[in-house]
Amino acid sequence: MRMRPRIDAAVQQVLQLDQLAKLSGDPTIVRRIQRLAIYQINKKDGSRVTIDVMSVLTSIRSIYPQLDIQIIGSVNTVVYVRQPQKTLRPLYIALVWILLFVGSALAVMNFHEDVSMRAVHIRLYYLLTGDETLYPLWLQIPYSIGLGIGMVLFFNHFFKKRFNDEPSPLDVEMFNYQQNLDQYVVQKDHHDH
Repeated sequence: MRMRPRIDAAVQQVLQLDQLAKLSGDPTIVRRIQRLAIYQINKKDGSRVTIDVMSVLTSIRSIYPQLDIQIIGSVNTVVYVRQPQKTLRPLYIALVWILLFVGSALAVMNFHEDVSMRAVHIRLYYLLTGDETLYPLWLQIPYSIGLGIGMVLFFNHFFKKRFNDEPSPLDVEMFNYQQNLDQYVVQKDHHDH
């Protein structure tokens, strides 16, 4: 038996063994125990609950005391309880979008100011053409377009469209964040109990 690291569930849902763990072994025994009710989510659980392998073993042994069970991998499953969805207000979405847009634009502009990007473009323009200008637009415009395309390619997303199966750096960071969160929840729950 290998406990799943995390699952999603609804309030009042009864969690069965095969939802909480991957089972392998004699097919007749696996079929017999996979639908075993282990835990029912209730409102006081809040947004998450941790199911420990010991409570799972206790549930199995109460019905099948002679069963030989080997545990591999994780010993906890973090159950995230789905909360009722709040309706997203368009004004709220617009404000968050504007905030992110302005913030990221300022970050890019401040970076370019720090590294004197305009001076670099002016110098490059002079080296390539021999002419001096304060507005080397034929360098700046393609650079700006390339910056936008580079961001899209780097994050491997254009709205909901993905360019390939490779995870983006954002996907990897979100995965690491989720793993750290799961680990924190497990340790905090054990510490509290």
